[in-house]
Amino acid sequence: MQIPFSHTVRHRVLYAEADQMGYAHHSHYPVWFERARIELLRQQGISYRDLEAGGIILPVTEMRVRFLSAARFDDELDIAVTLHELGRVKIGFQYTVTRRGDGARIAEAEVTLAFCNSAGRPIRHGPETLRQMALRAAGSPA
Repeated sequence: MQIPFSHTVRHRVLYAEADQMGYAHHSHYPVWFERARIELLRQQGISYRDLEAGGIILPVTEMRVRFLSAARFDDELDIAVTLHELGRVKIGFQYTVTRRGDGARIAEAEVTLAFCNSAGRPIRHGPETLRQMALRAAGSPA
């Protein structure tokens, strides 16, 4: 099922996230993406903690990031995430990072996660709560 569903979080680049030259280090982007993804699900009433308590984990299976411009210490960023694919065994998100001051596109990314049980073994059908969220976003009856 492909369904666009989006959310944006704001983040100010911390001093600890910058290298000696003042640029945001690339290793922090996945953490920012995770924060945006968790907030998108939380906005829809879905908690990662509840998914895990129900025996579902979502390990990242693929991540592609394209860096377009540099983010620097104290830049205020918008990290937009879109749920763009909800399949039987995976879920896919797209990200765009922009600087609030000038609107510069900083990075674009795609992250795919697999539906697994708590032992890390793949499951064939994603959690019903995620499927219901996608149906609501599509305007279909749940």
